[in-house]
This record gives sequence, C-alpha cells and structure tokens, in this order.
Amino acid sequence: MAPEIEAFLHKPTSTWSYVVADPDAGDAAVIDPVMDFDAASGGTAFTAADEIVAHLRERRLSLRWILETHAHADHLTAAAYLRDALGGRIAIGAGICRVQQTFKRLLNLGNDFAIDGSQFDRLLTDGERLAVGNLSVEIIATPGHTSDGLSYLIGDALFVGDTLFMPDVGTARCDFPGGDAATLYDSIRRLLSLPDETRMFMLHDYPPSGREIACETTVGAQRAHNIHVRDGVNREEFVALRKRRDATLPVPKLLYPALQINLRGGRLPPPEANGVAYLKLPLKTDL
Repeated sequence: MAPEIEAFLHKPTSTWSYVVADPDAGDAAVIDPVMDFDAASGGTAFTAADEIVAHLRERRLSLRWILETHAHADHLTAAAYLRDALGGRIAIGAGICRVQQTFKRLLNLGNDFAIDGSQFDRLLTDGERLAVGNLSVEIIATPGHTSDGLSYLIGDALFVGDTLFMPDVGTARCDFPGGDAATLYDSIRRLLSLPDETRMFMLHDYPPSGREIACETTVGAQRAHNIHVRDGVNREEFVALRKRRDATLPVPKLLYPALQINLRGGRLPPPEANGVAYLKLPLKTDL
C-alpha cells in the first residue's frame, strides 16, 4: 500500500518534516517535526509544528506515531509538543541510550538525567514494524552518522534521516561522538540494495547553486549519481573521503541547544529555582 505523504519545510534549518498517512483508516505518523528556536534570545515557538497540527486536523487524521530518525544536532524537535497537542507516541532508535550517556558526560547534565531512553515512549530496533492504519512501518537501523540512526520504510517510501542527502550533495558527516564512516557506508549500501524505484525522502537539503531545494529522489538516482557513495565507490574510498571532508566542517550552530532538547524527546531542561529553564554551553580555550 502506498502511503499519502505531505512534506513540510522548516526554512531556517533546511529541515523536512513529513506527515505519512493512511487516509482510509484516518491514521498518520509524523517524522522529524521541528521546534522553532532563536539562539540569540533563547526564544522557542511552534509555528512550524502548528502547520502540521493544522494539516492533521483539517484532514481528520489521528496521530499514532511521532518518529525520530535520530537525536538531531542541527534543529530542535517538536515531538513532545505534537504529542501534547494530538496524542500519539514518540519513538526513536534504541541507540539513543548510548547518545544520552555520551552527552550526559560531555554536558554534565547531572544525576537526574536518565540515560535509559525513558524520555521516549518506544525505543526501536532493526527489523521491528509499526502500524499506521493499514500501513506497515519497517524499522531499518542505519548508524554511522550517529549511533541511534534509523530509516523508515513505508510502502515504497524510504525516510533516511541524515544518512543520505540528495545525490548532488552526498552523505552525512561522521565526526560526532558515536559516528563512524565505515559503519555509515554499510548502512547506506543496505539502503541502496532496495529496488531502484523506491522513493527516498531527505531530512535536509543544501542545494548547490542553481538548484531549488528538494526533498525526494530514488534509490536508483542515488546509486547512479550520489557524489560520495554512488555505485563503484568502495568502503575504503568512502571512509577516506568522509574523513577528509569532516575535518573541514564547522560545529553545527545549534549542536548544544539541540541535543539538550532532543535527548529529552523535545522537553526543555527542568526549570531552576527561579522558574526558568537554561541550556548549557561548554567553554573551551582552543579557539
């Protein structure tokens, strides 16, 4: 059964969120929703998420699942906001526990910060399936960019998170804690073993000059044209390419704010004695 898919672009972070629905059953899932965040003021808002809420209500769709492809470092998730507004359950890869453990230490998040994934309703592992109406959501573990990376195969549609970008942009970086280029290569080749006509939906797009931003390609197009991992590029070549490129990339602007929210499933840190929640920024001396 082919799902009905509606894409929503969050322009400030070049992030695509998706509503995937079985309209006959009246059920839907949302993949990678975004919270609006202004780093200069600390302001948060849900303008982008409210577009999704309005769409679901207009279509009279019940939200069953809010699916995260991984703990994002470049935008803040609106998963908890959507669950509060519409219900549903938040799911992420079971590898989130490893990510939580790593960043609890790096950010000194305190004894009260749980590293068992309990901030989420469901921890997913490779090969599991979820139901959205009559749609079957197959869970495909795709670590490498992060240790908790998942892709979701729903009918002929594959949602790849940060594993792959559009063919003319390439692949995800692997220099975050828990990232590994060889592991990413293996994950990507697994995805590219799917039928060529499988539709592939991006989480981000950073188009080269002259091309409009886009969210959809195919497995066949990736195999033929991806600038980093097309057919003929072997594992060793990819690892060397990825290491060279990653060494030149800056730290994502929203890395620390994003992780402190996303490791909590979209919740702010607990408020302090004055009733205000704060985010941490580790200071370094090697500018």
